[in-house]
Amino acid sequence: MIVARTKRDLRVSLEAPRRKGRSLGLVPTMGSLHQAHLSLLRAARARCDVVVMSLFVNPAQFGPDEDLGSYPRDEARDLELAEGAGVDIVYAPPVEEVYPEGFATSVEVGGGLTEVLDGAPERRGPGHFRGVTTVVAKLFNSVAPDIAFFGQKDAQQAVVIRRMARDLDYPVEIEVLPTLREPDGLAMSSRNRYLSPEDRERALALSRALRAAESVATAGETRTEPALAAAHAELESAGVEPEYLEARDAETLTPAESLNGRPVLIAVAARVGRARLIDNTVISWIPEGGNR
Repeated sequence: MIVARTKRDLRVSLEAPRRKGRSLGLVPTMGSLHQAHLSLLRAARARCDVVVMSLFVNPAQFGPDEDLGSYPRDEARDLELAEGAGVDIVYAPPVEEVYPEGFATSVEVGGGLTEVLDGAPERRGPGHFRGVTTVVAKLFNSVAPDIAFFGQKDAQQAVVIRRMARDLDYPVEIEVLPTLREPDGLAMSSRNRYLSPEDRERALALSRALRAAESVATAGETRTEPALAAAHAELESAGVEPEYLEARDAETLTPAESLNGRPVLIAVAARVGRARLIDNTVISWIPEGGNR
């Protein structure tokens, strides 16, 4: 496995595969790898000739009061796990390689996709996604992947990156894999390690809330309001106050009031102890006579 620290080293590492017409898969990560990351790496390994994983804690997507300084880092462990998952090249640059002195350019996606949910001004703000799209655009330029792999847990991020790739004519397929969960239902996240045993138990209310919303829809309810009410009840029973719990069109992220049309994203974010957690589910309507 090659570990590239600079854009030049990365380009040199990719010269031979490109010359031979090999397919390239990219898995962007901020490290602190867990099984959800490894599932993306295995999917890339199955579909692509060459797998590139980025390992970079991107300061541009952290707000001033967020956990950039304390974000978990263990590069030696990450490299070992990446090699075990079949990664060919790890791109692990220092911050100054990605954002050199005088860096003054950003990539911003509009269309109402980055100002809601996590991007709402009172939450992480649209600057969070500006940081995400800028670094992912730079990775797409440097790696030129055929396929890039992301997780559904970060549903809004996936929607934003799909739009960026479409609008900027990146010749890359965006593959979004289902959320991977712990046996108790908690969505896998690097920030789960912030949870005390008591907080982890409370955090399970997020996945229970989503299941409650799904159950309301499965029972035949066609409005989002009762589904959200059921989800709120689960959070309240655990003493978890959501930052948001919303129903939105799964592609456009516009507010959704009906469950019997386009797929609906039910998204939740909440702070539990030291951890800010997000989770979501997509509810798709099946015509009468079918199953959801």
